[in-house]
Amino acid sequence: MKPVAFDEAETYEPDEGWRRVAMAGSEQFSFEWFEKPPGHSSPMHDHENEQVCLCLEGELTVATEDDSVTLRKNDSVLLESNEAHRVENTGDERAVGLDVFAPGRSFDFWTDREEGE
Repeated sequence: MKPVAFDEAETYEPDEGWRRVAMAGSEQFSFEWFEKPPGHSSPMHDHENEQVCLCLEGELTVATEDDSVTLRKNDSVLLESNEAHRVENTGDERAVGLDVFAPGRSFDFWTDREEGE
C-alpha cells in the first residue's frame, strides 16, 4: 500500500490559481487533483496518455479541435490518446477536477514542454 496525504502530495502551479496535486498512482495510471480560477484555460495540447477528466466542483468546458462539452459536478469525459484538447473554467467560481491518466505521468509533462506546444 502507498498512501498519499493530500497536504503532503507533490504540487505544481503552471499558472497563478491553476494548481495541480499528484495523488496516488503508478506507471499504469495516475490521478491529478486540480483547481482553476474563473476564466482560466489550459493551452490546447495533446499527450500519449488517455485521460478522464471528472468535474468535482464548478464548471469545466473541455474542448477538442472538433467539439466541446461543459462538465458540471460529477460529470466526466474521456479523451483518447493524442487527442488535442484544452480545459477551461467557464463558470464564475473556482472549478475543481480530477484527471486520471493511463499510462501514468508526472508533472514533467508541463515542466519540460516548450512554450506553444
